[in-house]
Amino acid sequence: MDKKIPKGYTNENENKIFLFLERVGEALTCLCALLFSDFNIHKWTVWSWWLILAIIVMVMYELWWIRYFQSEQKLSDFYSSFLDIPVARATLSVIAFFLLGIYGKVIWMLISTVILRIDHIGIHIQHRNELDI
Repeated sequence: MDKKIPKGYTNENENKIFLFLERVGEALTCLCALLFSDFNIHKWTVWSWWLILAIIVMVMYELWWIRYFQSEQKLSDFYSSFLDIPVARATLSVIAFFLLGIYGKVIWMLISTVILRIDHIGIHIQHRNELDI
């Protein structure tokens, strides 16, 4: 399913190094999620709470998308907050993957999400600030 990109979106002003690192972070995060079996559900332990938190954050991310698609889908909606979480579209997904990394105790997922966080959230904040929201 294609996600509608709001009118007026452009990546012309994005720092090319950040854009490159964002893509690297996205690729590494996806690879970790696919390659490591540590994220599979296993018997209940104290670590399972991290998985529960990751699921809650991912549900919040999906709720943000539902709200976005029910809105006028303006550029300001694209960079909106959700439950006081700024630039929720970027922030919630990164938090969910980081929590998943903690649950699976996979250092590579944690490193990947840190790379992704710096660039993905940073670029979204830059775009939001350009809109002066």
